[in-house]
Amino acid sequence: MTISEIALVNKKKRVYKKILLGFLIVFLLFISLIGYAIYWAFYDMDRLATGEFLTGETSPDGKYTVKAYVTNGGATVAYAVRGELVFNEKEHKSKNIYWNYREDTAHINWISNNEVEINGHKLKVPNEKFDFRHE
Repeated sequence: MTISEIALVNKKKRVYKKILLGFLIVFLLFISLIGYAIYWAFYDMDRLATGEFLTGETSPDGKYTVKAYVTNGGATVAYAVRGELVFNEKEHKSKNIYWNYREDTAHINWISNNEVEINGHKLKVPNEKFDFRHE
């Protein structure tokens, strides 16, 4: 084999490696996009139905209010309770912290300034969440 033939073979190998790397990157991006779409469609708590207001309780120090809503999924889906954390002192957007299926009432009890119990599930606010789909 001559030097020019070896150089041509090496050049072809590099081209094949670049093509393979390109396909691998596109495949990984595609899989990541599908994974995010599934999360967004089925697990994102920001996309929950609003529902009808049930009750609300303010924390002992007045920093937070938890509001509970019941959602009706229709004839084939049971009721669910959504709990929303409202920031009373700061200009933060309220966020969903509780989502449980097969419930139509909400019992909210503040244990301390930063800990609330909703239907028997204790949460430290503002960071913890309860979502039945993750249990």
